[in-house]
This record gives sequence, C-alpha cells and structure tokens, in this order.
Amino acid sequence: MRIYGDGPGEASTRRPECVYPELVGGQLLDVTGWSVEQLVDGALLICESGMYGPGGRSDYAGRPGEAGRLYWRGDMP
Repeated sequence: MRIYGDGPGEASTRRPECVYPELVGGQLLDVTGWSVEQLVDGALLICESGMYGPGGRSDYAGRPGEAGRLYWRGDMP
C-alpha cells in the first residue's frame, strides 16, 4: 500500500493499471486489488503528524455508495 500526492509542480506518480481513491485532503492511496468490503472497512495508515506523533496511525474508511473517496475517522496510537 502506498500513498501518493500530485501537488502543483510535482510529476504524477500514478500508474494507469492501478486504482487510486482520494483520501479526504487530496492524497491518493493505491488500493489496486482491494475488494469492496476492504474499501468500506478502510485502512490504518502510518501518519507522522497525527495526534500520536511519528508512528501513530490515521484511520481512513470508505462510505457505502460513495466510491473513489476514503474519509478520515480519527487517529490511533
């Protein structure tokens, strides 16, 4: 699993064969091969600047019927 950002002036790192829903905030997460259930369940992503500092995790999950976006649900240690 990788997170990508295509900011102004940055070269795109996206590959055409991969699936990238947008994390709320603009970053893209490579979820190629994930099932619909996995997308709705989401992922705990390592976050260096979250509530718990380096090594903490941010919880992102999808919403039924809303493909293509993952929403932040909170931070975890």
